[in-house]
Order: sequence, then C-alpha cells, then structure tokens
Amino acid sequence: MRFVNPIPFVRDINCSKAFYNERLGLKIIEDFGNVVLFETGFAIHEGRSLEKTIWRQNIDPAKSYGQRNLLLYFEHEDVDAAFANIAPHVELIHPVEKQEWGQRVFRFYDPDGHAIEIGEPLSELSKDN
Repeated sequence: MRFVNPIPFVRDINCSKAFYNERLGLKIIEDFGNVVLFETGFAIHEGRSLEKTIWRQNIDPAKSYGQRNLLLYFEHEDVDAAFANIAPHVELIHPVEKQEWGQRVFRFYDPDGHAIEIGEPLSELSKDN
C-alpha cells in the first residue's frame, strides 16, 4: 500500500483552484473540472460531485467542509515572504511563530475553512542543530 495524497473537498472549485494556484503558488498539473491536481501531489475535489457517492447523501450546504480536525501542511523557503503575500487575504489562525520544536510557521484557513500551516523547511532545522 502507498499513500498518495489528501484530497480536501471544496465548495467552489474555481475559487479554491485560484486560491491554491495564485495565492499559495502551487502549479496545476491536471485540471479535470471537478478535480484539480497540483505539482506537489496536493489535490482538491469539488465536494458536491462526490458527496452522494461516498456518504450516500448530500451534506448540508451551509456546513463548512473544514472541520478543524485536519491541518494541511506546506513548506516555504521564506516564511516571512509567504506570510506577507498570504496574510492580507485569509482568516489567520496566528502569524509567524516559532514552535517548540524550533520551526517557524503560520496558520490560516482556506476558502472552505480547512486549516493550513506554512512552515520553514524542516530540513533547514536539522542543519542548525
């Protein structure tokens, strides 16, 4: 068995595609309309098209897909530059902070309420120790 990637469900595929592509800078490698695959292995799926298939019912449209029980993690070489580019356009959870393990990260919500963390590369931390 091999884990492939998480696929968060989104309400508005075009809004989320633009968010991840333009705001986070993820390159789109395949766009199937209701599924978008990004170069990093990350993918998003328009939720309505799969709700009935997976759960055998439609989810309440007022309910957010993001349930504060999953964190989507990304790394960026310049966390401060990423923060300056992203922070004005999102609901922040917190600004750049140094975590107890030494990594600097910030967290925010995507358009569907999924929590996202952007941190400096963990590989950089091991070089400092």
